[in-house]
Amino acid sequence: MEYKQLIQIAFELRDNAYAPYTGFKCAAVLLSQRGEIYAGTNVEISSLNCSLTAVQSAFSNAISSGEKSFSAIVIVGGLDDSEIDYCPPTGICRQVMQEFCQSGFKIILAKSSDDYIVYEFEDLFPVAFSKKSLIG
Repeated sequence: MEYKQLIQIAFELRDNAYAPYTGFKCAAVLLSQRGEIYAGTNVEISSLNCSLTAVQSAFSNAISSGEKSFSAIVIVGGLDDSEIDYCPPTGICRQVMQEFCQSGFKIILAKSSDDYIVYEFEDLFPVAFSKKSLIG
């Protein structure tokens, strides 16, 4: 599947985000290595530190469906009344990706279907706490 198609899906899903406290709506579309798509949006609750990010939501959706091999993720987000800018993954999002993504995993940050940047996961999280940290 082309990145532009994934980006379009993410922008459509962004409207479903629940962000009554910050107004920051984010969507993530995760592509499995088999070509399956799993999506998520952020879900804010009044205790903001317990809120769910779009990336966490997408991975939770995929893992709940039995998927554990991924090739790419698109992330779009921004404030309701602002121009969309690139929305890099948070620290917790990067840690979730570290758990489930292999070398070569792509992260696509998009302002629109025609304006996007593609990163390798290792470029955004070069030194990560991983399974190797626990088992040696």
